[in-house]
Amino acid sequence: MSTNFRLQTDFYFQQFTMMKFILPVFGLFLHLTTTAQTTTDTIAAPSGMYAEGIPSLPASLASSVRPYTEFRAASLLGWHGTSKSIFISTRFGNSNQIHQVNAPLGDRKQLTFEADAPREFSFQPKQDRFFFFTRDSGGNEFNQIYKYNLGTGQTTRLTFASKSVHNQITWHPSGKSFLYMATVPGSSNREVHWMNAQTHQQKTIASLTGSGWGIADWNTKQKQILMNRSVSINESSIWIMNDSNSGSPTRILPKEQERTIYQALRFSKDGQFIYLLTNKDKEFTYLARLNVKTGVMSTLFTHENGDVQSVDFNTTHSHAALVVNVEGYSKLMLLDLKTKKATNANSNFDGTIGRVQWHPVHAHLLAVTKGYYKSANDVHVYDMQRKQWMRWTESELGGMPLQGLSAPALIRWKSFDQRSISGFLYRANPLFKGKRPVIIQIHGGPEGQSLPVFAGKNNYFLQELGVHLIYPNVRGSTGYGKSFADLDNGFNRENSVKDIGALLDWISEQPDMDASLVMVTGGSYGGYMTLASAVYFSDRLRCALDVVGISHFKTFLERTEPYRKDLRRVEYGDERDSAMAAFFEKISPLNQTEKIKIPLCIVQGKNDPRVPYSESEQMARKVRANGSTPVWYLLSDNEGHGFAKKSNQDFQFYATIMFVRAFLLGIVS
Repeated sequence: MSTNFRLQTDFYFQQFTMMKFILPVFGLFLHLTTTAQTTTDTIAAPSGMYAEGIPSLPASLASSVRPYTEFRAASLLGWHGTSKSIFISTRFGNSNQIHQVNAPLGDRKQLTFEADAPREFSFQPKQDRFFFFTRDSGGNEFNQIYKYNLGTGQTTRLTFASKSVHNQITWHPSGKSFLYMATVPGSSNREVHWMNAQTHQQKTIASLTGSGWGIADWNTKQKQILMNRSVSINESSIWIMNDSNSGSPTRILPKEQERTIYQALRFSKDGQFIYLLTNKDKEFTYLARLNVKTGVMSTLFTHENGDVQSVDFNTTHSHAALVVNVEGYSKLMLLDLKTKKATNANSNFDGTIGRVQWHPVHAHLLAVTKGYYKSANDVHVYDMQRKQWMRWTESELGGMPLQGLSAPALIRWKSFDQRSISGFLYRANPLFKGKRPVIIQIHGGPEGQSLPVFAGKNNYFLQELGVHLIYPNVRGSTGYGKSFADLDNGFNRENSVKDIGALLDWISEQPDMDASLVMVTGGSYGGYMTLASAVYFSDRLRCALDVVGISHFKTFLERTEPYRKDLRRVEYGDERDSAMAAFFEKISPLNQTEKIKIPLCIVQGKNDPRVPYSESEQMARKVRANGSTPVWYLLSDNEGHGFAKKSNQDFQFYATIMFVRAFLLGIVS
């Protein structure tokens, strides 16, 4: 079982469905698929894409941008249960689909052809014909479970509660049945379900009160289910529950209430120990082992400067693969569980590592997703016996010109309280001389982290427009210790905005940056940061682009899906508290739109369950009513928390380029 250590945040998939958007409420919308936009000299928008205030996009733009929009990436989904083939997620159509690769650099055989991208993937143990996956509809994140037959190519839907999220497939070792988690519609509660993998008969194992519950492992010999419960990014607990639904879950760690991470990974092979990640008495998460009988916890691996982010154990339980996050860069460590000796399997690698998974039969083979600034994500396999790497996929870049592209630089600046804040700077192509414009792109979460990854289509700004890109990790970001992650909570919310103000000061001191030509953008919580920056720094910015951002914390918390509310209230504050409600009224960008004096672009998916589209609608309406600045608004009725379909992504990118050219660079035509 592979466990990626990411607690629930704004950017990880949960669901909500909004009522149908009524166009007259927001004024006269221009539907870009009308005849006015289907002429040969303009770009026709995808079906269901609406815009207001956005000019016609010339067809020539799509042609010139095309080399930056056709690249692909490949991410590891998992091994085949018996053979040495790998399943990956990659795109050859409008959305990512499941493909099978049978040999290093072999052909990618597309297996699924779903309208929306499959999410969770799980191969059935002890079988060689079936895998299971989840997917949602139009970005609403109400994931359902599907079964795929490799022999026939047939896909069968197994769950039908359309207003519930289904995920966390956890197998019985025999492969005959599995557990999964489901949300209760209209509630914060969860349920654990059991399903027969062949007959699809199912039953409810447990009803759990409150949010944050997750399945870690299933000890079938002792009939125990290992559970996690998340309270916040810095507080979680471990529980054990009988798999026959007799009694309530019992908390194992902590024994008493404690604001610490305890994240269960799995049982040891003999069931006597629980492997876990924790940050008890430390800033960063580390790997530990708990003796279930005695309650004694011992440390197995720790890194003084970074979090152990994800872990997987091979089938013999001789080794664990650990991904350590050190200031955004990934270190892959192989830990001998007997000697506790760890070796760096990729010491010369200066990039990121995503999912890791040992082969279910061949315990010396480890598959990983690697990312590097000059190439999209691809899948590699490490042979522990030979100490050799094999590349399994080589994704096409679609003709993207990368000459002159430099590695992202880790930069630091001092904020208002003298705290050091860091981020990654992608410098414009050196062919562009003199002081260059800057785009600041802020991550979501807020418990997220910008990493030194491939910039993808954003390389267009570096290579064609000569714009520097800065990805800051303001206070509240993960990867820098638990104290840093707490610095923006509750009444400290605006301190993270001040970090952007300090970044603007830093930009003004750089000899190759034009502080008079700066744009800010971001998605989700980064969208809030974008709007807040537009409020407080309008005199220092040229324009701002908000993607699925929060415009008012009170309305956001009232309308986000019920099972998400508790986790978000711990981070942002409880809108039901009068003092916090008053604070939200004070800081929310929606109540300060008169301070926004720069052009604003807002992008939103109508099916967004996290930040409901009403957040963007109310912001766009009010800023436009002020009449002091241009407002572009782009809405897709078949997307959710960000655009997933390539056709929609491309159109958004064309509009973004036009926005940047017009308002950051001042290019009229």
